Amino acid sequence: MENAVATLERVTVSEAVDELRAAPERVRPRFRRLVYRIVRGVGSAAEWLLGLASLVVILSTLAAWPLVQLLSLGYLLESSARVARSGRLRDGFVGVRRAAHFGGLAIGIWLALVPAWLVESLAGSAELIDPGSRIARNWRAAFVVVTVLTFCHIAVAAARGGRLRHFLWPFGHPFWLFRRLRAGGLYTEARDGVWSYITALRLPHYFRLGLVGFLGTLLWLAVPATLIAAGGRQPLLGVLGALVLAMIVPVLPFLQVHYAVEGRFMALFSRRAIRERFRRAPWAFAFALVVLLVAAAIPLYLLKIEMVPRDAAWLPSLAFVIFLAPARLLTGWAYARSGRREEPRHWLLRWMGRLAIIPAALLYVLVVFLAQYTSWGGVTSLYDQHAFLLPVPFLNM
Repeated sequence: MENAVATLERVTVSEAVDELRAAPERVRPRFRRLVYRIVRGVGSAAEWLLGLASLVVILSTLAAWPLVQLLSLGYLLESSARVARSGRLRDGFVGVRRAAHFGGLAIGIWLALVPAWLVESLAGSAELIDPGSRIARNWRAAFVVVTVLTFCHIAVAAARGGRLRHFLWPFGHPFWLFRRLRAGGLYTEARDGVWSYITALRLPHYFRLGLVGFLGTLLWLAVPATLIAAGGRQPLLGVLGALVLAMIVPVLPFLQVHYAVEGRFMALFSRRAIRERFRRAPWAFAFALVVLLVAAAIPLYLLKIEMVPRDAAWLPSLAFVIFLAPARLLTGWAYARSGRREEPRHWLLRWMGRLAIIPAALLYVLVVFLAQYTSWGGVTSLYDQHAFLLPVPFLNM
């Protein structure tokens, strides 16, 4: 009996030792997977942030170009429409990953050009110190060699996919290029890839959305803006125009979302549909409208006081995009909230929502009225209301 107990204890101790020895082998793969997930998550978050920054710069740059700026308006309408369909704010960040690719490509090209810029600077300094000398000729020759190598590096990195890592680690380029040339089809693959990338941007869709939305919104604003402009000679017409604008302002942002969701031009004039949606989500509408008018649109009128040079036109547009894009997402969110209920809210809640909207609308109309005297564009500032139109300080940018 004692021998059996001793044998059982030895077996138990042996199994425990084997279990302890095997524990690190089981923990190691789990630790590796955990580290891999953390690194992958950090990389994904960094890529998303890079895409967001690149997207803001791209939209502000497009907004500074005449006619092309309709792409920025179309993007803002599309982002609010996607939020309105799903009810999730994250769905409004359209094309962030694709913008990250573009941003990484731009940063990679800039970094690749740094050696050429440095050699060019040294070559210029050598030419100034001792013109025509052997050292100056050598630096010019070095500049030519570095320029050729930089061009080859950029071309191969772009052909490999244009990721930032392809620019930061060029040592794999010769081996990759040799394998691709042996396999064949490099030009065809690169051409098809560029075409697929451009097609996926859906530029005609955004342009059409922005153009139709711009024209329809301008029809809404033309009458009150003209009446306010005529107020300098006929004060009663100015007061009438301000009242008409105060009645249009609370509805217009949601009419734009309604148009972007429906895709029909006449949806821009469906006031009854917006009134019904307001009855189902009055506080969401009021919150989105206050943010758009008071927090986003009104502070930007400070950038309309003086015209900026053409070369720096994208800088104020950057501020306009940063302020107006989140407000556009909130209008889509409020529109989505109204679609989750079938019955109107209590009449008291509806009237409280209206009471919150009225002062915001009146304050916005007052700022618009005064802008004709403070803005660089004068009376034309009554028509280029960035809260509803292009995210730029002046339409003629």
